[in-house]
Amino acid sequence: MLITKEHLQKRIAVASKQIPADIVIKNGIIIDVFNLEFLQADLAICDGFFVGIGEFEGNQIIDAKGRYISPALIDGHVHIESSMITPSEFAKVVLPHGVTTVVTDPHEIANVSGVEGLEFMLNNSEGSPLDVYVMLPSCVPATPFEHNGAVLTSRELEPFYSHPRVLGLAEVMDYPSLRMADDRMLDKVEMTLQRGGHIDGHLAGLDSTAVNVYKASGITTDHESHTIEEGKSRLARGMYLLIREGSVAKDLTSLIDLVTLKNARRCVFCTDDKHLDDLIEEGSINHIVRLAIQCGLDPLLAIQMATLNPAECYGLSHKGALAPGYQADFLLIDDLENMSIAEVYKSGQCVAKNGVYLEKPEASVTSESKVSRSIVLPKLTSESLQLPLTSSQANVIGIIPNQITTNKLVEEVNRDHGLFVPSLESDQLKMVVIERHHQTGNIGLGIVKGFGLKAGAIATTIAHDSHNIVATGTNDADLHIAIEAVADCHGGLVIVKDQKVIASLSLSIGGLMSDQSYKQVYDGLLQIKPALLKLGFVGDFNPFLTLSFLTLPVIPSLKLTDMGLFDVQTMSHIPVSV
Repeated sequence: MLITKEHLQKRIAVASKQIPADIVIKNGIIIDVFNLEFLQADLAICDGFFVGIGEFEGNQIIDAKGRYISPALIDGHVHIESSMITPSEFAKVVLPHGVTTVVTDPHEIANVSGVEGLEFMLNNSEGSPLDVYVMLPSCVPATPFEHNGAVLTSRELEPFYSHPRVLGLAEVMDYPSLRMADDRMLDKVEMTLQRGGHIDGHLAGLDSTAVNVYKASGITTDHESHTIEEGKSRLARGMYLLIREGSVAKDLTSLIDLVTLKNARRCVFCTDDKHLDDLIEEGSINHIVRLAIQCGLDPLLAIQMATLNPAECYGLSHKGALAPGYQADFLLIDDLENMSIAEVYKSGQCVAKNGVYLEKPEASVTSESKVSRSIVLPKLTSESLQLPLTSSQANVIGIIPNQITTNKLVEEVNRDHGLFVPSLESDQLKMVVIERHHQTGNIGLGIVKGFGLKAGAIATTIAHDSHNIVATGTNDADLHIAIEAVADCHGGLVIVKDQKVIASLSLSIGGLMSDQSYKQVYDGLLQIKPALLKLGFVGDFNPFLTLSFLTLPVIPSLKLTDMGLFDVQTMSHIPVSV
């Protein structure tokens, strides 16, 4: 919002009680995130901004009825594409949970569609009641060890810095390029710093020397800490510690004891990647605040970490507090410890009540041709999925439930005529990654342990970060059908048993997001869970989301790309056979 002299004159007049406020909130308990105290007073709102705390008269009165009044919540780092819905639909899901602002990194759609993907995310979120701020993807492609759909250099990114909702450069995942001061990486970093932008880090599995390198380069955040030691290392070097609790990566319980009154101002909550069903059923940042309180954190401190801290981290000086000069984004909360949110307000207007988004007439959700129908599948034969082994000893990807890291295992596996045979008894399944952007014909094959499937196969086009087709299964016939089925529906999720598709969800926008409403997508996801049970899946984790991260070659230890099995520790492809 452009502040004019007329705006200032009106605000001053309301603040000095010369004229009534547009809106006054009365009878509430104000959460003061600066002093970590409760206040009992009126809050005056003018032109969607708070202008005073005290006693005020207003043209409209909001009776808080003794509830807590909290700043609205901010998600410090999220990939909207992981919800499988567009930004405009995402808003309808997170607003009832008290989240009115997100800082998003659209590197998923950018890795598929490049500049067109970024334009889609910005355009689709324009005019939304959810404030969607964008960090420009720094690593498209993420690594040179796989094939994605686009390349974004500093030249392609530069025009986006003029957009008012672009805040800086998203998570720098390519540490080797940063450490070696590669020109292409430093061009992006330099361009961002010269424009006063913010830069996110991605320090998965890296030591204190790497933290020094990142911070010396002007990179100020990290959301990849899993232990207190890692978190302290970031904080000691002046970084913001983003504590993540998503659908797969759940770090809150292992990090929350690190947070004290002395360091909490440098700690922020984020979801990173969270599936639609988890967002609807658990919540977003409100869920993290609730968990933090259950772990013993002071509720006021938890609220501060979800409001003021992310606002200051990303230079959003008008957000995150209930005080004059701050945007009137606030919540009315019945029960603070359980984060029972009664009403959600954006710029002083109610947008959600009792967990329900207040619908406004909108055009139906439709895809855009530039980012749709993005799957080009090579012709598959019966030999395409065969995995030759020269030894009965093999390198196996060991999944860790609810984590995006994996174990590098060496196990005895079954062979038939020199070809790998999945073993249900040993829980060793075949895994396939097929390049789907440029018809390279690349097919990566490997072995994965931990899914516990007893039949069939699953396939998806959500495969971080290049988003090729990834599949795992108990036999080649079902794998073949699952792969072709996910291509036929222009991307999404597919479950196959006995050579029949028993459940699927189309994600036609880049193979990542649906062109349907969030309610339709949620209904589709509800069909996925019982279908997984038919394959014998009984795990306490999301198998599709877990599978989608097994292709990410910047997260330890063993992953699979379209170019083959990848050892993250040595940053090189290795044979499956030992």
